[in-house]
Amino acid sequence: MEYRAVVFDLFGTLVDNFSALEYRGVLQELAGIVGAPAEGFIRLWRETVDDRMTGAFPTIEAGIEHLCATLGVSTDRSKLAAAAEVRIAFTRRGLTPRHDAVETLTKLREQGCKTGLVTNCTMEVPGLWEETPLAPLVDEAVFSCVARVQKPNPRIYQMVCERLSVRAEECLYVGDGANRELSAAARVGMHAVLLRVADDNSSEWERAEAEEWKGPTVSALREILTLVE
Repeated sequence: MEYRAVVFDLFGTLVDNFSALEYRGVLQELAGIVGAPAEGFIRLWRETVDDRMTGAFPTIEAGIEHLCATLGVSTDRSKLAAAAEVRIAFTRRGLTPRHDAVETLTKLREQGCKTGLVTNCTMEVPGLWEETPLAPLVDEAVFSCVARVQKPNPRIYQMVCERLSVRAEECLYVGDGANRELSAAARVGMHAVLLRVADDNSSEWERAEAEEWKGPTVSALREILTLVE
C-alpha cells in the first residue's frame, strides 16, 4: 500500500526508553533537593503521571510544588528551580535519537512521505524537542501535554492527521506498544506497526501490547522504508 504519511511514537521508538533505574534515581534526587521523603515523592509522582501528561501543571516546578504541598513539605522557588533543572537535564539526555532515526526520517521525506509525531509527554519535552536533530525532519508533532489529551484517546491520532492533511487510512503508525497505542491507532484507521527492539527492557512503563501484538512488526526503524516504497 502507498502511504502518504508515517507517524511515529517518541520514547521507545525515535529515541530509547528511559532507564528505569536512572529514572528512579532522578526522582530520588528531586525529592532530596526539595526536602521531600523519597518514597512518598516517587509514589505521588507516579500517581500524577496522567496529570503531567495532559498539561495539568503548566511547568515542571508547578508539578513538583503540587507534590510537596500534598506531602506537607515546605519548599521555595530556588529549590523548585534546581529540581526542575535536574529533570530537564535527564529528559534532554533521553532525547538522543536512535542510531537509524535521522536516516529513516530523512529518506521518508526524500520519498515524498509526510512525517508526524504523537507522544505522551510532560511539559519539558516540547521545548527540548526543538533542540534535537529530529525536529526539522518531522512535519507535525503532537505533544499530549500541549494537546491536553493522551494516547490511547483517538482524538490525539485524529489531530496529527488533521495537521498533516491526510486521512488516517493513508498513515502508517510506528510505536513500541506502550499506552495501547497500536490498537488505538488501528481503531482510527491507521496501519499500525510495532517496533520491537531486541533486549529493550529499559522502560518502567508497561508495554503489554508489545507482547500481545499480532500485527506487523519491525526490529529497526530503517525497516519502515521498505513498507512505504
